Parts: sequence; structure tokens; C-alpha cells
Amino acid sequence: MQRRDFIKATGIGLGALMLPIYGRAIAADELVGKLDVGLKKQLADTAMTAAKADGASYCDVRIGRYLRQFVITREDKVQNVVNTESTGVGIRVIANGTWGFAASSDLSADSVAKAARQAVQIAKANSKLTTEPVQLAPVKGVGEVSWATPIVKNAMEVPIKDKVELLLGVNAAAMKAGANFVNSMLFQVNEQKYFASTDGSYIDQDIHRIWAPMTVSAIDKATGKFRSRDGLSMPAGMGYEYLDGKKEDKFDLPGGNVGYGNSYDMLEDAVAAAKQAQEKLKAPSVKPGKYDLVLDPSHLWLTIHESVGHPTELDRVLGYEANYAGTSFATLDKWKSGKFQWGSDKVTLFADKTQPHSLGKVAYDDEGVKAQRWDLIKDGILVNYQAIRDQAHILGLDHSQGCCYADSWSSVQFQRMANVSLEPGEEKLSPADMVKDVENGIYIIGDGSFSIDQQRYNAQFGGQLFYEIKNGKITGMIEDVAYQIRTPEFWNACVAVCDKSDYRLNGSFFDGKGQPGQSSAVSHGSSTTRFNGINVINTARSLG
Repeated sequence: MQRRDFIKATGIGLGALMLPIYGRAIAADELVGKLDVGLKKQLADTAMTAAKADGASYCDVRIGRYLRQFVITREDKVQNVVNTESTGVGIRVIANGTWGFAASSDLSADSVAKAARQAVQIAKANSKLTTEPVQLAPVKGVGEVSWATPIVKNAMEVPIKDKVELLLGVNAAAMKAGANFVNSMLFQVNEQKYFASTDGSYIDQDIHRIWAPMTVSAIDKATGKFRSRDGLSMPAGMGYEYLDGKKEDKFDLPGGNVGYGNSYDMLEDAVAAAKQAQEKLKAPSVKPGKYDLVLDPSHLWLTIHESVGHPTELDRVLGYEANYAGTSFATLDKWKSGKFQWGSDKVTLFADKTQPHSLGKVAYDDEGVKAQRWDLIKDGILVNYQAIRDQAHILGLDHSQGCCYADSWSSVQFQRMANVSLEPGEEKLSPADMVKDVENGIYIIGDGSFSIDQQRYNAQFGGQLFYEIKNGKITGMIEDVAYQIRTPEFWNACVAVCDKSDYRLNGSFFDGKGQPGQSSAVSHGSSTTRFNGINVINTARSLG
């Protein structure tokens, strides 16, 4: 099923989401099967032997089984259930100092060997145009290892009936609470990825992710005006236990709101969304001007993603990549100076592929590099980027930072954003305490529409819920809010970050990059954070 067919079939518009629906449709009970590890090792050895015999100096093999399930509902109806599976092998080689790649959905030994030889032929053909040979940072082989996302309940094993009952129950609760329309969904992913290389690694990984988005809308029938509030779920590297809604994973937030951590109460959030959509219909429009912003992690993740995550991707910095998100203002000269003030001394932003429950958590990346954590911005200063094996030498590194990824066996792996997060503050500070110190501000929950330029420098961000703060108190909900930033000015306006007790993850289930396009999943964490003197516009007036 192609993306356009999926959107047509479900009848929903998912905006900027890029849905990677590929592979063959299968029955739900086929989502729990696995390929034999011994067979995968035999096929990997076959590929590496064939590649070396044809002149490759290096070869890596990825054998993948990619499983997806999408359950889509609207009000009292199931719009669609989609189960897909895609299995095959991707082989990457270096020959004559140049990359070559080939892939096959046929997992017979002959087909795998043929693909390996084809990859070598492609590399040799490409080498005629090569000016500098590939320089790979060294990686020590780890032998045969395995890793799996630590889940309690495999979402693929949960009957569709139970998932439908959950979603329709959520919809009914929202409608009872005053909603006029509700879309609710479950997206579940299982990536069974086997990596082998001539460095001596045979790595088997079983990766699980889940997301439960929804949109709840209320209509003023007298005027025809409507307002919506999206769900506040965190897409997570977890199993079905994420939907348990455990009390200890909830956060009491200013304005009577609830934040969610490592589990999600979808029904509770649906009822709140219905009530808040109605409240938004009556909320006054914001008066444009300068405000101190208090940004909840459910909102700030997107600002981090766009204004820090993308511009610190080294391929964008170098101009090698510009699709979907442009290049970067954070050029190498800024990093080399050791003095570029990205933010205030309250701002430390780090990349981390090891964070529990994050979308990007793995044991090893798609080059066989062990997952790790490193600082990008330290005490406000740009100190590093995100690099993979053939980029590390550009930064003078003797190792890859382990952020290489491909969204399919049929896609070549390349540099993708690691989980990029804001370090919590060291001093004890809750969101309620932070609000008490704000004289004229706005408290923002949830992500909304955004725009950003091609160097990640100038941007504008909306949200889901906006509350006016006057003299340390929330006075009520307001509407039509968006704030404008220049990346360094914005992060230098950061004056306070709540402590680790408020730290929460959020993220993107479908982050697009590359051409041909690929989609990856990435998380961004923070505690509630304050930025002073930020320009706020009225979006209703801006639209005329």
C-alpha cells in the first residue's frame, strides 16, 4: 500500500506526517514471526564472501524484517486496519575507495551473493568519479550479540479487537465530554534488524515502538467556528504497556493539566481534550507582543528537533544534505572557534541513543557502532555535531558517534538524528514554581504547526494549549498564539530549566530526510523551560 492510498483509504489528513507504508499486506497473526538467526548469519557470510571475492575492501549486510500495524478510528467507526511486512537484504560495500549499495527481497543464497556482487560493481563504477576515498572511523567487531527493546507486552500480540475497543471507548468518552468529532489511532512498529560486517560483528536487534495519536474537535454550531486539541501521547520505544496509564507516570501541571511520562492514559486525555477544545472556542485571542514563555516538554520537543537536532546533523552542516529540512547555519567555523554562543549557560543539549523508552534507543546503529551519548551544546557553547563513520575524520574524531540508520533493508543507511534533548536544571524547580516568577507570560502545552527557514535560523512555532500568566498566576486560556525565534537569540533567552523530576520525552514517529526519502523515529526530552522576551504574534490576525 502506498502512502497516498493509505491516506485516501483512511479518510484522514495527517499533515506533515510521512507515513512509510510499504511491503505486502499480511494477516495480524503474521506480525509475531521471526527469521532464524542462524539463517541470517549464513546469508550474511555468503554476501561478505561474494563481495570480497569481487574486490570489496569492506562489506556490511543488513537483513531486515519490518512490521507495521495501523489501527484507525473515527467516532464510532473503524476506518481501517493495516498490517504490513517487508523483508529483504541490503548490502553496502567499499571498492576502489567508493561506496556501492544493492538490495534484494529474495533471501536465497544465490540472490544474496548476486546482490553483493552488484554492490561491488556499482562501487567500482562510482569510483571513476571519486576524488577522495572513503575514510571509515575504526569499529571493533563485537562477534555475535543480540538486543531487544525491553518491553512488557508485545503490541503485535494484542488482538485487534482489544485495540479497537480501546480506541472506540476513547472516542465515546470524548464525545460524551462534548466533542463533535474524534480521530484516534494506534501505530505499532517492530523492526527486526540483523547487521553483519567484515569488521567481525553479527548483531541481531528486535526494536519496538508505539504511538497513540488522536485529534478531538468541538464546534460552535451558532457560528460554525471549531477548535481542536491533539492528544498529548508520547511516541515511545515501548510495548503495549505504554497504554497502561499508570498513576506514577503522570505529572500534575499548572492550569489543572496532566502530563504523561512512560505510560499514557488515553481515555483521560480524550476527556480533557474534549473539554479543552470547547474552552478554546471561548478563549480570547492573544495580544501580540513580547512575553516570557514557559514551555512544557510536550511542546518544547519540536522546537529542539527543528532548531537544534537538524542543524547539528553534520551532513547538513557540510551541505551534503538539504532535503526536507535544508542545510544549517551552524557552520564548522562556529564550532572550531570554541566560542559560538548557541544559548545561555542554562542550556546543555545532548545527543543520546541510549535513553530508555526513547524512539531512537538501540544497542548498535546500522553501521555496527555501539550506541552512545555526547554533548552538542555545553553550557550554551556549540561543542559537537552528529557524525557517522565516514564523517568522523572531518571533526578529527577517532570514532563514529553511532547515529547511522536506514528505514528499510532496501534503503542505504546514512546519518540520521540521534535523540537530542535538553539537560534538566540542577536546582530544584517545578513548573508551578516557574510560573510563580513570571509577570507577563504564556504557558504552552503540546506541539502545533511550525515553519523554519532552510538554514534552521528563523522559525515560528504554535502549540495546542496556551495560558496567559499575569503576576505569577495563570489567568485563563488564550488562543491564536505563535512565537517567532532566531535560533541563537531564542536559546540565549533561556533563563530557567526545571529539575529532573519534570523531565519527559516526546518526539517524532516519522521524521523525513534524504532523497529518495526515508523516515526515522526520534525522541527529544526536556523539563519545563522558561525563555524571556520572546516575540508572540496573533495567528488569526496574521491570516487576515
